[in-house]
Amino acid sequence: MFERHNELEKQLSDPEVIADNTRYTSYVKEHGRLSKFVAKYLQLDETLKQKEEANAIISENNGDKDLYEMARDELGSLEEKEIELFEEVKGCFFTEGDDAGKNAIIEIRAGTGGDEAALFAADLFKMYTKYAEKQKWKMEMLDSSYTEIGGFKEVTFSIEGESVYSKLCFESGTHRVQRVPTTETSGRIHTSAATVAVLPEVEDVDIKIDPKDITVDTFRSSGPGGQKVNKTSSAIRITHAPTGLVVKCMDEKSQHRNRAKAMRVLRSRLYTFMQDQTKNERDKTRRSQIGSGDRSEKIRTYNFPQNRVTDHRINLNLYSLDKIMLGELDDLIKAMMEYGKQEKMKELAATL
Repeated sequence: MFERHNELEKQLSDPEVIADNTRYTSYVKEHGRLSKFVAKYLQLDETLKQKEEANAIISENNGDKDLYEMARDELGSLEEKEIELFEEVKGCFFTEGDDAGKNAIIEIRAGTGGDEAALFAADLFKMYTKYAEKQKWKMEMLDSSYTEIGGFKEVTFSIEGESVYSKLCFESGTHRVQRVPTTETSGRIHTSAATVAVLPEVEDVDIKIDPKDITVDTFRSSGPGGQKVNKTSSAIRITHAPTGLVVKCMDEKSQHRNRAKAMRVLRSRLYTFMQDQTKNERDKTRRSQIGSGDRSEKIRTYNFPQNRVTDHRINLNLYSLDKIMLGELDDLIKAMMEYGKQEKMKELAATL
């Protein structure tokens, strides 16, 4: 990381890089992320040097009692500072990964449960939107497919801001809801589900897509029940032949803007696909529960009658569902980030 930080400082003063807005912006973000780690590392290095000097004074013990006592007191403070800084450096190492500072593209799809699942997908969308507002992040709709009763069959949107992906990456998976649907007359509790995928948003410099590998189709977008909402073929469908990945976007009236948005989603999906392939090849026997992006895995249950949210990965129960649905996700997200860090430490220890 230290070497990469120094390399980026040189790159950011290169006129060729400065002239390339995409590369320059990407390098600025990466430099800012690594600066946190480097600053803590340098503080730790300076503390270790001061500790060495204090130990030297104590070892010499030339009869100067006051100097000896002063060095011993300072050594105690330095040892406490060393432990504190070491934990902070370690924390940066596990939380400031390559994707930590990236923005995110989130895809929510209704799962089992019919109309109720679609309504729950819409509730999750509102929950993340409200959380983004509290974090002062910027949200942009990329694509959506509504149901006649106001739910989402699927919705794709981006969130831009500081530490977005590092905070939201653990939301990937199956979210289950237990409640009495508005359409239920007998008062029975139903169980429905929606899937969430959180992808790091990547730039052109992160991944290149060969134009020869994609097929672009245009069509007319439609509303609930197949109702036509555009008279022109502005909706875009992009197929990536080597992987079979398909992305569509129809929210904009402009074909050009829909294509640009679809390419953003495709880059992120392809980047995640390639990461998963690499991870599988590197470790076929052990996959991490946290951050795998496996949407078939049930990660959380939202129980409305008990006002309870349960995260099954860490056996965490919070009886504040009403507040959580209004975007107060800090307790859940902090707990998952800490658990994710511990899991990474276990993975590292297993390789030593």
